[in-house]
Amino acid sequence: MKKLIIIMAVIMAIFIALVVVTNIQQKQNVEGNPFGKDKLHTETQKQLDDPLYQNIITPDQLKEDLDAGETKTIYFYSSTCPACKQTSPVVVPMAEEMGIDMELYNLQEFEQGWDDYGINSTPTFIHFVDGQEVERLENYHQDSSIYTEWFEKVKETPSE
Repeated sequence: MKKLIIIMAVIMAIFIALVVVTNIQQKQNVEGNPFGKDKLHTETQKQLDDPLYQNIITPDQLKEDLDAGETKTIYFYSSTCPACKQTSPVVVPMAEEMGIDMELYNLQEFEQGWDDYGINSTPTFIHFVDGQEVERLENYHQDSSIYTEWFEKVKETPSE
């Protein structure tokens, strides 16, 4: 009976140590992240060092910018969305090459964005002029020319 108690105590100690180590690792992974959050979804953590996911905007910053009447191009994505993972390697470099400052809004981390901006699916791209939505492109498109055409339209949209 003593052996059983000792074995159970060792197993519990290992389990507790594993939980503590995992929590410490998660805190280290998310320390100083651009989302300003203490906990991030595992898929978001994987993207922290990915150059495609560096131009992040938070809900507070987006609201502040739109309230100030700024012009913005926002890519609403989810770190768990397979279509977004296919889209990002196409659109992020494309926007940069076309001189568009496209900022990324992670709906996995900031779920209020679904309602705040009427997002039906990811990926969704919205262009705001003077704080108001003027152009929108939704869903994944295999034909990259659709993104090129949308970005061209965005570039031609005058700021009022």
